[in-house]
Amino acid sequence: MESYALLLAATLNAGTVLAIASLGLLINEKVGIVNLGAEGMMLCAAIAGFATVVSTGSDWLGFAAGMVVGGALAAVFGLLVIWLNTNQYATGLALTLFGTGFSAFVGTSFVQARIPERASFAVPYLSDIPLVGPALFRHHPLVYLTVLFALALIWFLYRTRSGLIVRSVGESPESAHALGYPVRRIRLAAVVVGGALCGLAGAYISVIYTPLWVEGMVAGKGWIALALTTFATWRPARVLLGAYLFGGVTMLQFHLQGTGVDIASQFLSMLPYLATILVLALISRNPQWIRINMPASIGKPFYPGA
Repeated sequence: MESYALLLAATLNAGTVLAIASLGLLINEKVGIVNLGAEGMMLCAAIAGFATVVSTGSDWLGFAAGMVVGGALAAVFGLLVIWLNTNQYATGLALTLFGTGFSAFVGTSFVQARIPERASFAVPYLSDIPLVGPALFRHHPLVYLTVLFALALIWFLYRTRSGLIVRSVGESPESAHALGYPVRRIRLAAVVVGGALCGLAGAYISVIYTPLWVEGMVAGKGWIALALTTFATWRPARVLLGAYLFGGVTMLQFHLQGTGVDIASQFLSMLPYLATILVLALISRNPQWIRINMPASIGKPFYPGA
């Protein structure tokens, strides 16, 4: 039973990375912008967060550095695709290529660096409950804040006037523009917020999830987060559920190896990506369902003068 408690704890930890990044990408897509640069932003934020913690010893400063870097890269992406009307998909891929190379170059001197020792996190009293305590109540505070943020995002999008405006920009930017809303500025703000969340996810990887720096350490999590938004049909609650599901699949490979299952490690490492492909293939069998839930203007440029 203890091994299953540890598996659940690892699932929550791994799922938090995907949840933060996916919620950021969901905000982007709610206003009609597809950002394929999540992987690059997360890598740049990972080295920024790690370097900051090595220098200052503060996790929260590391998270802030990751968010600033992610937000800044997203702002550049937003200016290109929203004001200059460059192709969203090509620009996003270019951002990923840039982030991959730039993070590897900058991170060369931090490969052997170590983060200072930190106090363990535990919720008083609840963390002492047998099995349940180690599984649910000994995580970094950001794990719990992620769940609260998802709930707050649901409230914002579906219970506030501002959330309605955000969704209207994603559904019909022409109508929102006709009503006097600054569509381009709303889209840019959403892109920057989404990029900051991707940056936070990247910093969480290098500071908490695997507290070290290795070139390419995001290892495709940005792409899985991008797929999760479609898997969740652009709903925050489903994003959260899907993130923990894929986090569990990721950790299952290590659990199986630890229990002595005689399967090549290469096949076990493929599990998260096979699960992603399988889920997307199943969802694509019902395109009408996707069309109903998908923001109508997603991936489409907006020309105010048209």
